[in-house]
Amino acid sequence: MHIGMIVGIGPAATDYYYRYLIGELARCGKDLELSMAHADTATLLRNQARGDVGSQVAIYSRLAERMRSAGAEALAITSIAGHFCIDGFKTVSPLPVIDLLVEVDRVVAERGCRRLGLIGTRGVMESGFYGAIRGAEIVAPPADLLVEVHDAYVSMAASGVVTEAQRSVFFRAGKALVEAQGVEAVMLAGTDLALAFAGQDPGFAALDCARIHAGAIARAAMQ
Repeated sequence: MHIGMIVGIGPAATDYYYRYLIGELARCGKDLELSMAHADTATLLRNQARGDVGSQVAIYSRLAERMRSAGAEALAITSIAGHFCIDGFKTVSPLPVIDLLVEVDRVVAERGCRRLGLIGTRGVMESGFYGAIRGAEIVAPPADLLVEVHDAYVSMAASGVVTEAQRSVFFRAGKALVEAQGVEAVMLAGTDLALAFAGQDPGFAALDCARIHAGAIARAAMQ
């Protein structure tokens, strides 16, 4: 299947998905058919902060039409922040959407998780992952730490590079969620977080939302 991806909402996330798909399809002896279209990070974050679903859906729809014209048969958005308007977009998308929120909810249910922590952007944390996890309680960091996580994440996503100070914020927030708030694991609810967590032992169990989503895209691509 020819996959379309709306990317650019954090260069590291784009790189992560691209490398994952190349590697997974090569491992299975399949050719990857992929088209990508760029969406702007700053515009997305403004629309998310304002709750401007209509404007972001219009952007996604234009990009989806471009990818449909290129031959794409299904599409995905490589940003969890970018899923704030996913329900509205799915109703008008010219292509089937591989929805990260749906895929993560499915995995959480399969694993039987009941209480999960959450780190990502402010909108994702404050909304409890947009209310998409039906069978588990979702816990965000306390307000002061939530702001630190958001600021560190946005700065990291924009630059495509993680600093040790930013990594320390994410690890500290995760440990606080486990030790002080009793979560079973911490959802890495930002698709750029691989920059901070890849090859690292944060000292707590983590559920990588980007990896779950990329795996679902790979399975679709191999159909």
